[in-house]
Amino acid sequence: MAFKIELEQEEDGRWIAEVVDLPGVVVYGKTPEEATAQALALRTLADRLENGESETVQLDSLFHIA
Repeated sequence: MAFKIELEQEEDGRWIAEVVDLPGVVVYGKTPEEATAQALALRTLADRLENGESETVQLDSLFHIA
């Protein structure tokens, strides 16, 4: 399945990536590449959860959590 990711630069310089087909999957990054990578990581995590994979995932290892 292919997902469309829309990128937009905010006034403060951050980039926002939104996975159009997945409501609520919106992330910020310092660069377009960082924002895209984080959006894809969220989608991968959601896919694992949807398929019953119960491996523990530490979100702080995937993202910078402020």
